[in-house]
Amino acid sequence: MRGRRHPPALACAVAALLAACAPLRPAPHLAPPAIAQAPPEALRGLRLIGTAALPHAMEFLGTTVGGISGIDHDPVQNQWVLLSDDRSALQPARFYTARLHYREDALEPPTLTGVLTLRQPDGQPFPSPREARRAGQACAEVPDPEAVRWLPGGRSLLWTSEGDFARGFAPALRENGADGAAVRQFALPSGFTPQPGKRGPRGNQSLEGLALSPDGRTAWIAMEAAWHQDGPVPTLQAPGGPLRITALDIASGQALRQIAYVPDAVPRARRLPWGPQLNGVSEILADGPDHLLVLERAYSAGAGFSARLYRIGTLAASDTLALDRLEPGNHVPAAKALVAEFPAPGLPAVDNLEGMAWGPPLPGGRRVIVFVSDDNFNPAQTTQFIAAEYLEPKGLP
Repeated sequence: MRGRRHPPALACAVAALLAACAPLRPAPHLAPPAIAQAPPEALRGLRLIGTAALPHAMEFLGTTVGGISGIDHDPVQNQWVLLSDDRSALQPARFYTARLHYREDALEPPTLTGVLTLRQPDGQPFPSPREARRAGQACAEVPDPEAVRWLPGGRSLLWTSEGDFARGFAPALRENGADGAAVRQFALPSGFTPQPGKRGPRGNQSLEGLALSPDGRTAWIAMEAAWHQDGPVPTLQAPGGPLRITALDIASGQALRQIAYVPDAVPRARRLPWGPQLNGVSEILADGPDHLLVLERAYSAGAGFSARLYRIGTLAASDTLALDRLEPGNHVPAAKALVAEFPAPGLPAVDNLEGMAWGPPLPGGRRVIVFVSDDNFNPAQTTQFIAAEYLEPKGLP
């Protein structure tokens, strides 16, 4: 789901809401951010290196830079990819290549090096919503790009789309070449297809996260929220129902197994009498062969954005792939341990964090994670980059 020209849903309506009530800093008449009370160890598993940002509505090679929902780094070519979730509304669906540098205590703003159009099997760009409504385009898919990973060697990449339910298109995982050309689309299990009667994935709360195993053979894809039959979305009072994270064999495209993950309750109440209060998974990242890092991103109207980073083990959780409905007692969800919480001391504000990736290591092989936010093309938000050293986990699952 897109940052919040999307929280879970309300596409255009939420964009307008955010512009009116979700600036990075609270208005003077509002109480201090709740984050001011965050514990000193909020970044317990990370050491902040630095932050940077791109200018709002920056123009690059005839495109408007924004909506960055996915990020990844190819170590072979030392090249970053930034996936925009512009649904071909401003310009055709696309991704950017970039250079990004950091040192022990500073992050430089990224330098864009190219822009590539995501293409369909017929070689054409994906249509805009307006084009899809034209005569003869009733069944044309408008993609909603959310997550991206380079495949080994950097010659092609995987990316997810949350789907285009109104036109009958389910969530999708695709492979495109580094030049944007279509390579293939994975055949996902039937449960990923929305069904009548409130079954299957929720619109605009579907394929939000994508991780690649260290050996490059397995892709993990994560839903943002529980499928309708599996439970509710998070509220202030209660965590959400279990959402599904699925492992796919990249060579064959076959689903290997699936685990359940329970997202937290919404961490902060809105400060306005109306507007969204939500929390969900916005990205995942492999941490070795048997663990994933899971990023939960939350938003409450007037209180702004926050996020939590968790580490989970994939082996102890039960396989839910064959379960039509997740209920208490018929599965064991993944245990999770908190790595970091945002905002935090030294990082007083975060925007709509939707992407994260491993970057080049620091001296001594110390690992670095780079986070990026989706600004929804909203002037009240920002395309924010955060670089942090990942401290070796102790006592985590």
